[in-house]
Amino acid sequence: MSENGMSKSARRDPAKKRKRSSADQTQLQTILIRFTRHRPAMISLVLLAVIALFAFVGPFLWAWDHTVYKEIPSNQPPSGAHPLGTSAAGHDVLGQLMRGAQQTLKVAFTVSLLSTAVGSVWGATAGYYGGRVDAFMMRVVDIFLIVPLLVAAAAIAGNSGAGTSWSAIALIISIFSWATIARVVRGVVLSLREQEFVEAARASGASAPWIILRHLLPNAAGPIIVAATLLVAVAILAEAGMSFLGLGIQLPDISLGQMIGSARTAVSTRPWLFYPPGVLLVLICLTINFIGDGLRDALDPRQTRVRR
Repeated sequence: MSENGMSKSARRDPAKKRKRSSADQTQLQTILIRFTRHRPAMISLVLLAVIALFAFVGPFLWAWDHTVYKEIPSNQPPSGAHPLGTSAAGHDVLGQLMRGAQQTLKVAFTVSLLSTAVGSVWGATAGYYGGRVDAFMMRVVDIFLIVPLLVAAAAIAGNSGAGTSWSAIALIISIFSWATIARVVRGVVLSLREQEFVEAARASGASAPWIILRHLLPNAAGPIIVAATLLVAVAILAEAGMSFLGLGIQLPDISLGQMIGSARTAVSTRPWLFYPPGVLLVLICLTINFIGDGLRDALDPRQTRVRR
């Protein structure tokens, strides 16, 4: 009897281990399944990857870059030698488009990383401490929220003369972009700070910075990821607006916004200068928004149905 009981328990143990391991992976698997079955998000992810390859790998494979060449005839429509035509100064538009997409994407993702880091820590700190600390920190956030992003960033770039490189533009936009994420994270942390795992961390003697960084922020990862994704599109539009006004990335470098601004008077006469950067800019923003929508659905704990 004992041997049979031992053999049965031994046979049951691997099954229990498999059940436990599958239970541990259920949440991650559910998130992945929800995201992969969100067709607009998956299509957008593939398109964004293609655009990134076009922007960062394409310049190494194409004969012309974004600079002026004497060998390039000016104001030529699309042809075999120049698939997207040429500009009046002697630029290959395809080479410009690759460089413009590259600089625009670098600005967007840098803004997203910087703003997410600052906003997450600021919002989590305000939500954790509450009281006067929360009130003061949120008033600072309100100040940054009421200032129009494009107007403030353009004013700083215009007065400081810093708007000549993608890194300077990314820093300027980041200064006015972190407040939105701070408010989102603060709201999540307010609901998390009274949870049992936070009380247990306090009881064990963990410091406030440790609780914020190791317990609260990881549990707020879902809203943070979604907000950071959507911030990429906001940064792209802000950079495009600044460059369109002549306050962003400046020659000899180039961005999609600058290409659109330079070609705004040639929409009817030389459409190959205006429409390629315009279409690419819209396409990038749409893909980012669809990816953010897919992440929001996948990470929403109230979501009970897997999209088909």
